[in-house]
Amino acid sequence: MLRYVGGTMSPEMEPPKLLWLKERLPETWARAARFFDLPDFLVHRATGADVRSLCTTVCKWTYLGHEDRWDDSFFRAVGLGELADDGHARIGADVRPMGERAGGLSAEAAGELGLAPGTPVGVAIIDAHAGGLGLLGARGAGAPPLDAEALETRLALIGGTSSCHMAVSREPKHIPGIWGPYHSAMVPGLWLTEGGQSATGALIDHVIASHARASELEADARREGTTVYALLTALLDALAEAVAFPAALTRELHVLPDFHGNRSPRADPTLRGMISGLKLDASVDALALLYLATVQAIAHGTRHIVDAMNAAGYRIDTLVACGGDTKNPIFLRAHADASRCRVVLPREPEAVLLGASMLGATASGHAADLVTAMGSMNAAERVLEPTGGEVAAYHERRHRIFHRMHADQLAYREVMG
Repeated sequence: MLRYVGGTMSPEMEPPKLLWLKERLPETWARAARFFDLPDFLVHRATGADVRSLCTTVCKWTYLGHEDRWDDSFFRAVGLGELADDGHARIGADVRPMGERAGGLSAEAAGELGLAPGTPVGVAIIDAHAGGLGLLGARGAGAPPLDAEALETRLALIGGTSSCHMAVSREPKHIPGIWGPYHSAMVPGLWLTEGGQSATGALIDHVIASHARASELEADARREGTTVYALLTALLDALAEAVAFPAALTRELHVLPDFHGNRSPRADPTLRGMISGLKLDASVDALALLYLATVQAIAHGTRHIVDAMNAAGYRIDTLVACGGDTKNPIFLRAHADASRCRVVLPREPEAVLLGASMLGATASGHAADLVTAMGSMNAAERVLEPTGGEVAAYHERRHRIFHRMHADQLAYREVMG
């Protein structure tokens, strides 16, 4: 079973949470009739049916989708045998693929929502995975729908407080430190592998908010009716006039972005962030440079994930992106140049909501199947190509430092015992 979660189980998954509940709140554990993931609970709340999703159960609960079963030996080995003893009633005896109709809207739920009773409700999906559906099929005008082979060249990047990096393949790919492979957990019939960064937008916010000039910058933004990010971008544009290209502003400033541990591909929650190259400078210009170096570090974390996936057989050369981070031009440019992948921005940026509507379209019969909905309900609007030449060479050197900083952190730990 562990081979299908990247070899290491994250505390974000449900079995560790349930074991904590059993050990710390035994009375609550004993009286609980059902344990739900939020998406599945919402379907239950809407329909009254207890239908679990392949997405939630495979990605978070250890359900083996390719074998259509729970692994009872795992639950018994870790002290959760009760979940197997009742025929999985508390965690899901009826597990179905996304795109199916889970049931109709109950009269009670319909009244609360102002909708018609019996409205089809689709099997649930995790929010980021809905974003993957909404992104991966987006293509340029006149381009044919993407087949399974073409999908293996694409990575869905859903960026926000944290980031998810999702790709699908025809054959299972076991990649240490990357979640999965999960069968039919996002696109029916294909295997999902899922990387991620535990802090991206949250890390950028932290770096800005903890700087000595943060309050001054926020006051300037309020006075000018703009955002701190827009002000920092303008500062960087001005500073870039003194260098060959904007990325070179951080030549002596490097960040390891693992302030909240590393989700993928190192799968090490004990890692910590590092900054190298600080000067005795607390100016707003210094904050702008640290901001740029942080965004670049996050982009190199994405490249690390892409490299690990490609080493296992993917051919990823395209990032299809959505989320709050993708409204930031510095974030987008850094990702294209650091990852060496083109970045596709879809026509509909709210990809999570769009993916959910694709499930609704399929469950209601409006779309023939989920893959058809993916290919017809979104399109590419803008493409950023990676910069070559000096910029590419610069990021190659920064990527070597990105890995060296991790090695240095481990060396410091060894010295400290």
